[in-house]
Amino acid sequence: MANFYRKVINRLRYLKDNSYDNLMSIILRIHYRNYGIKLGENVKFLGNPSFNIRGNGKLVINNNCRFRSRPRSNALGINHPCIITVLGDDISVTIGENCGFSGVSITAEIGVEIGNNLLCGANVTIADTDFHVKDSRSGDPQKVVIKDNVWIGMNTVVLKGVTIGENTLIGANSIVTKDIPENVIATGSPCKVIKQMKDATQ
Repeated sequence: MANFYRKVINRLRYLKDNSYDNLMSIILRIHYRNYGIKLGENVKFLGNPSFNIRGNGKLVINNNCRFRSRPRSNALGINHPCIITVLGDDISVTIGENCGFSGVSITAEIGVEIGNNLLCGANVTIADTDFHVKDSRSGDPQKVVIKDNVWIGMNTVVLKGVTIGENTLIGANSIVTKDIPENVIATGSPCKVIKQMKDATQ
């Protein structure tokens, strides 16, 4: 079956980008359904992402999300396809509605929860783990939560145990090591609040 998909995808590369991406989205929806990945309505893929779900891990992507994996599908350039890795049983990555990703990397060893309307700039990394679990300098994984209406600037890294509050903007090239409250602008390495914003819901 995998060989069949590869042959179809190779033939589709001769089509114009829009036609290719529309057909790729249909094929990927069918393909990922076979691997237990739940996709909502109108989820679109520009280029071919890499989703690696181990064991009985879960990936849930809700309606109207976009994944840009082609290098030139984002004006700033993307240095790799979108990559989502779920590292085992009873672990999940959940993505809300109306979210956009460009060359994002998401890794979950315990869980990553993303709300609605996330704008995720080019080449952002989100991880709930230090990865090197056998190294004494690594701590335990901790869940990452990104709430509704967050904007994360390009090349930002969101580390384990972080919660980012609603309506918050994270500046480009930030390293987010601690919780960031709602309705703020935060930036830097480590990421810190630099400005309070009016509640966008008022």
